[in-house]
Amino acid sequence: MSELTARFDLPLGLRAPAAARTLVRDMLMAWDLPDIGWLDDAELLVSEIVSNAVCHGGGCIELSVQSHEQGVTIKAADGSSVVPRRRAAGESGGFGLQIIEAVSEGWGVEEYQGGKRVWVRLRPCPAVAAF
Repeated sequence: MSELTARFDLPLGLRAPAAARTLVRDMLMAWDLPDIGWLDDAELLVSEIVSNAVCHGGGCIELSVQSHEQGVTIKAADGSSVVPRRRAAGESGGFGLQIIEAVSEGWGVEEYQGGKRVWVRLRPCPAVAAF
């Protein structure tokens, strides 16, 4: 499979996670990655990283989706250089990284244009024999 990339700019606000979920699901389906359970996981992961950008980031959110030989990677960039950190889960949150680690193949953070970009690699899509 050749590399495919889609990039979207999202306004920083409460509607960003829902818009990101819709954009990512539609793009992955257009790329012929149709497994419903896997798409649900992709939506959960994008919701987590975009929600974190809304709550703790700054400026607009740049969302990108890449399909490549290693699988699919979703990235959310924002204007804050503050790196996500694990915190105790409780009433005020703290579950995000636990969810990401449980559902994804891996995640990380990189510096990006004065802020940060959080990436998450999806597990292989079961409907595709090999990427």
